[in-house]
Amino acid sequence: VSTLLAQTIPWTLTLVGTATVIAFFLGTGAGIVAGWRHGGWLDRGLPALMFLQAMPYFFLALILIELLAIRAHLFPIAQGYAGGLVPGWHWAFIGSAVYHALLPALTIVITSVAGWMLQMRNVMITTIGEDYVVAAQAKGLPNRRVVFTYAARNALLPQLQGFGLALGFVVSGALVMEIVFSYPGIGLLLLSAVTSNDYPLMQAIFLVITFAVLLANLIVDLLLVAFDPRVRAREAA
Repeated sequence: VSTLLAQTIPWTLTLVGTATVIAFFLGTGAGIVAGWRHGGWLDRGLPALMFLQAMPYFFLALILIELLAIRAHLFPIAQGYAGGLVPGWHWAFIGSAVYHALLPALTIVITSVAGWMLQMRNVMITTIGEDYVVAAQAKGLPNRRVVFTYAARNALLPQLQGFGLALGFVVSGALVMEIVFSYPGIGLLLLSAVTSNDYPLMQAIFLVITFAVLLANLIVDLLLVAFDPRVRAREAA
């Protein structure tokens, strides 16, 4: 069991972890701009992005496979690397693994970036109306400094909580998506364990996912203490 987990978890962590981080930064940056320039073109385009957010990621994966892999031949259809390659730290394998991970990662980013953007945009709109932001604008500070130093810095705290929890579910991965792409991650391993009634393997996978979520919650609490001085002030009191 430990050997199987050691072989599959790095694939899931690399793919889903990288895609989650990319989606977080893209969505957070877009949310800052949409919240600050409320009513702008980026803000008006949010409903279209939310449509992609509402679409099941495995359904979008099937559409992307049909359009970009089967018809356009831009990406491989499945697997984690090209057949005939020996896994290892050499450029042929690394390049093939990255190439095969692009389409699954694109699926995750497209279906999750709107959620990060919407949350950050809503908190930014609320934060912009706070007295300290209005006072910073009244003092004539540059808009860039007001946005990033005063507004976005405080609006980012709820976003960090969600990001920490999302990292906790990185280990579980996008289970169905890995099955759709036949990607050699923990999702495909879980399917294999279920179909073969391998209960020890299923228990080990669920245990790893549980510990990952608990560890993510701990990291979120530590980040809030590090980034929010109000939490440190309450603890000191």
